[in-house]
Amino acid sequence: MFRRETAAMGGVLVSVSRVRISSDMSVCRGYLSIFPSERAEEMLRNINASAPQLRFELGNRCRHQLRIIPTLKFFRDDSLDYIEHIDELLGK
Repeated sequence: MFRRETAAMGGVLVSVSRVRISSDMSVCRGYLSIFPSERAEEMLRNINASAPQLRFELGNRCRHQLRIIPTLKFFRDDSLDYIEHIDELLGK
């Protein structure tokens, strides 16, 4: 779903690095790795703005497997930027 949504943006790679679901399955938190990181905030705003449509599509795909379709919330996973920064500090 992300591949299709971000294809219109061009030149941006979005990958899901981690997903956390609440115990009652009402909230799903997705952590996204976005490259290039300069456009990460813009992409994250667009993705969070389209979260209701993504939830609807997820509901259509999984309606027979899930009783509750969780509310989707997305956050930036900046662990790759952090690792790159540490490498720069170490002089590698």
